[in-house]
Amino acid sequence: MNAIGRIITGLIIIILSILFIIFFGFLSWGGIDYTNIVLGIFFLVVGFLILFNKKEDDIEKIKKRK
Repeated sequence: MNAIGRIITGLIIIILSILFIIFFGFLSWGGIDYTNIVLGIFFLVVGFLILFNKKEDDIEKIKKRK
């Protein structure tokens, strides 16, 4: 995945996970749903890992040279 794709994917996952935490975790009908909050935090971490993973770009540069 190149840098632009990584940034777009990471930002989309981060935005959707924040919305998931807000709307399904805190604003749900039955009160605070801790399961949805934990799931949203998990995907938030995954989004940040995708966004800041620069090693993958280095690996692609090495593969293109060969």
